[in-house]
Amino acid sequence: MKLGYKKIVVKVGSNVITQANGLPDEARIKHLVNQLADIKKQGIEVILVSSGAVASGRSLIKVSERQDAVTTRQLLAAIGQVKLINTYSNFFATHAIQCAQVLVTKEDFRDRAHYLNMKNCLQILLQNEVIPVVNENDVVSVTELMFTDNDELAGLIASMLNADALIILSNVNGIYNGDPKVEGSAVIEEISGSVANLASFIQTGKSQFGRGGMITKSTMAQKVAKLGITVHIANGTTADVLTSLLNHELVHTRFVPEKSKSGKKKWIAHSETAATGVVKLNDGAKTVLTSGKATSLLPVGIIEIQTDFLKGDIIKIIDENNNLIGLGIAEYGSDKARERIGQKKQKALVHYDYFYSAI
Repeated sequence: MKLGYKKIVVKVGSNVITQANGLPDEARIKHLVNQLADIKKQGIEVILVSSGAVASGRSLIKVSERQDAVTTRQLLAAIGQVKLINTYSNFFATHAIQCAQVLVTKEDFRDRAHYLNMKNCLQILLQNEVIPVVNENDVVSVTELMFTDNDELAGLIASMLNADALIILSNVNGIYNGDPKVEGSAVIEEISGSVANLASFIQTGKSQFGRGGMITKSTMAQKVAKLGITVHIANGTTADVLTSLLNHELVHTRFVPEKSKSGKKKWIAHSETAATGVVKLNDGAKTVLTSGKATSLLPVGIIEIQTDFLKGDIIKIIDENNNLIGLGIAEYGSDKARERIGQKKQKALVHYDYFYSAI
């Protein structure tokens, strides 16, 4: 494999492994498993994040139209997850490879202890030559407890396991410089840094069977690349997509990684929903914090503590216009922070080692 990765996370969208009629595409799943088996046999560690439980459930049971969307989803996911993991297990077995089911919810990542517990679980599977097949547990994940989609989950897993690359398989060839359906539109093959104007020409339509549109994918891809992990977005319906991509023979979109961040910063980066406190900074402090230099958050730049927090909590750091600057771990609680607002020569509220810049 020309790209020389040692550990990859592959995310397969429901639109890749679901037929137009809403039923699972087992031929496509088999083709992907064959490629993953070949990759694993070359000594590359593989983690698979796969949607498709609801589609699998749809193939097994007829649901009354009177049932509401949430309970229908729970019913289909509960039945379908069994079929989905059995499909993967049977196809991997033909290559003498074991796979394991790992079902997660957002709650499993809510604090450092839970996060490390999940990390240990995945690492022990990899150490024993098992391919983890990860999916959101749709049976218990409802509304506010859900990931935006499995792209967000895959980004979190890639960061957690310090993967070399995250490969997102969708039903388009990558991110285009215009509407993919319009003649003359081409795939942007390389994206580096934070590209604010990407959203202006990305199709806003979600895939037919999934929750995640291309804007979500590109936002998450930029975030993961910022943490030092290469992200590829490619068309999972292309024959031999993974082998071609890893051999550098496929037209797709690659997000160029920045310098790798520490494990703690990777965790903080994905902890926005777990943040308790909100701290507002003046523009001067914002400029210093986002300059890329090793700078801690000092009380002199704080103009307001908006919500309370304790020492060790994750806090959101916002600017004067309430835009997110970054996330960090508080060195002390909001009571002390309020006393020190605007004061010089005070201990940093967030140390540089525990600050993640979202800009």
